[in-house]
Amino acid sequence: MRTRLLGGLAVLAAVLTTAPAWAQVSGSGSGLMDSGGIPGLPGENVPLPLGNPGSQGVFVYADVGYFSQSWTLKDQTIAYRGLVDSTGAVTGLPGTYIGSGRVALSTSDFGRRSYMPAMNVGIGYKTEDGTSITARFMALAPSDYNASATLAPQYARSRPDLADTYLTAGVFNFGPKYAGPAQKTAFEGSVIPGFGNIPSITLGNGLFYGIWNGASTMTITYRQNYQEFEIGARVPVFQSETSRIYALGGGRFDWFYEKFSWRTTSYDVNGGVLPSYEAVYTNTLSQRLYGPYVGVGHDVYLGSRFAVSSDFTGALLLGVIKERVKYKLADNTTQAKRSVNELRLVPSAGANVNLWWYPIQGVQVRVGYSANTFFNTKSMEDPVGFNVGGIDPGYGNQAFRLIHGVNFGIGLFF
Repeated sequence: MRTRLLGGLAVLAAVLTTAPAWAQVSGSGSGLMDSGGIPGLPGENVPLPLGNPGSQGVFVYADVGYFSQSWTLKDQTIAYRGLVDSTGAVTGLPGTYIGSGRVALSTSDFGRRSYMPAMNVGIGYKTEDGTSITARFMALAPSDYNASATLAPQYARSRPDLADTYLTAGVFNFGPKYAGPAQKTAFEGSVIPGFGNIPSITLGNGLFYGIWNGASTMTITYRQNYQEFEIGARVPVFQSETSRIYALGGGRFDWFYEKFSWRTTSYDVNGGVLPSYEAVYTNTLSQRLYGPYVGVGHDVYLGSRFAVSSDFTGALLLGVIKERVKYKLADNTTQAKRSVNELRLVPSAGANVNLWWYPIQGVQVRVGYSANTFFNTKSMEDPVGFNVGGIDPGYGNQAFRLIHGVNFGIGLFF
């Protein structure tokens, strides 16, 4: 992703270095995107209530695009094939693992990353001196990933005792309400025949204690979401007939939201299930970033109703970070949770390049590429904390986080 960002920055740098020479002009009002949006051409009269982009007035715009963001999860193993002899009644030693111990479920099972649709809408007002004041909102569609493991291993490969049809995770320090079914296997309640003077033994229930020990199904899901809101101004600094330099500044809000969920179900020996046999784990990481931004931009008219622009911005944001993790039963009779709040400074830098087309007066069409980078955010590296009595998943510092993608939009001037 860093390679893509550097490529985008190189394009923007080329635009700035190869643009025509500019010169400050008098207050004649002429310049790039005046005269109906086309330098040197009169505005066209169209049967629409639209105005001249070079004049004072209100404008609106909307973009759609495809964006992607950095992946922050590490490869954490969630569950294995097999089950644990909790009491030692089966193997003679409590805590003995029965089964192959092959990895059954991990965060690497989420698979390929995806680009998601994005929406960007804004409204603004342009003053007589060319300054534009704008408010805009951008949101990516949530990226949802899921993976699961069940009692059916690949090609039905298991041991003769079918131990590998069960799933086990290393959850510990949980209360008795998380015990799960009393009879999960044919071992519970079975009779070991005696011989000679040794009497027969009837095994009791609860030999494989806990919902996460000898479970039948497990499902993990992960959601990434991103939104941003901005209020700012664009102030012309220098311009000529075909080129314009402008300053950018304002305030921003960025929100990264991540949620990891893990649902475990233990069926009894007869295939029955109750809400008390199902446990749900959730880990939510919310990062709201607030702060000012400044920047610079450059417009260049290419001819034939086309122009290109490039913007660079930098920001110093205050991150309000909330970590929320929880274990609970599906029937909501018990839960264990942990909450942590944190503040940190998050520098940010962004760049975008757009190709503009002015088909008629008052209408702008654009296509472009945008990239926004964030430094020192928090990441949900190992999302599961297995100690119910002191839930402590693995968080890390994300030195570099990138939101980038392509966009297509239209603007209207009134």
